[in-house]
Amino acid sequence: MAPELILGGPTEAPTHERAGHPERPARVTAVMAGVDDLHLGQDLEVVTPVEASLAHLLRVHDQVYLARLEAFCQAGGGELDPDTYAGPGSWRAARLAAGTGLAAVEALERRGTGVAFVAARPPGHHAVREGQMGFCLVNNVSVVAAHLAERGERVLVLDWDVHHGNGSQAIFWDDPRVLYVSTHQWPLYPGTGRPDETGGPAARGLTVNVPLPPGATGDVVRRALDEMVVPVVERFSPTWVLVSAGFDAHRADPLGGLALSAGDFADLARAAAAMAPRPGRLALFLEGGYDLAALRTSVAATLGALMDLANPAGEGGDERPTAGGPGAEMVAQVMELRARALDRA
Repeated sequence: MAPELILGGPTEAPTHERAGHPERPARVTAVMAGVDDLHLGQDLEVVTPVEASLAHLLRVHDQVYLARLEAFCQAGGGELDPDTYAGPGSWRAARLAAGTGLAAVEALERRGTGVAFVAARPPGHHAVREGQMGFCLVNNVSVVAAHLAERGERVLVLDWDVHHGNGSQAIFWDDPRVLYVSTHQWPLYPGTGRPDETGGPAARGLTVNVPLPPGATGDVVRRALDEMVVPVVERFSPTWVLVSAGFDAHRADPLGGLALSAGDFADLARAAAAMAPRPGRLALFLEGGYDLAALRTSVAATLGALMDLANPAGEGGDERPTAGGPGAEMVAQVMELRARALDRA
């Protein structure tokens, strides 16, 4: 029997939008079209969006920042930094994005099976403890990871967005309860995510960065996971797997330069599922992905693979994995740089 999908979102908060900005409401429309392409019927459960409590947010963000963000939105919003903006409804939208992740995980626990996908915006993995960054207001995946860690869980956060999740890395830098793994393009915004960034004194080795060159294909990412990441995950033995599922590593995305296809995201999803200890312990959170057609097919491919569907890319999907791009030799170099950094620690 195929596992059921727990869908968190879309949220009902007023959408915030700036003309010409790539992080726009149409992204969630494309995501939902990808879900609809799978025709899940009774295998789909939609959880009711809820706002994260301030207590949940304070586990990963400073109180001063949260108060400033709330006041900024209540005053009408505007430009928070050159990349990130907020509107009057953005404070509630951010709380709903994080809270819906908490509700999705609760639904998984109640069922004891299935997978969850949180289709909410704005994204979160760039948001740092003390502020917004890179389109992100609240670090959604980190809110859920911190919640689970507080309950004694060991949490793997796997981030396959084309950009390094600097916020998630910084929040859990010295936290032995959370393993943070990122595959990302290098060089690229935000400029973090080097192989020698391996974690703080209390969590040495629990940050794993896999920078990849422009043009890298899906086979390179899988090689990095198999050779570099899986052994670390096995030693850590997570009780939960959370995925920062950015789809801007797709070859059609305007903000990245990697060369993945929808089929590659299906492969990555299967790899993530294999890292989970048992059914009902895998949740994915929407991060980037700015080409709407690619976002639709990539979401369908990812969820279709997790649902064991015959056509994981959905209707008209681009499901063939990519291979032969640059970066294969870089995996060995990254592993060596990481090993040297750990030896020096």
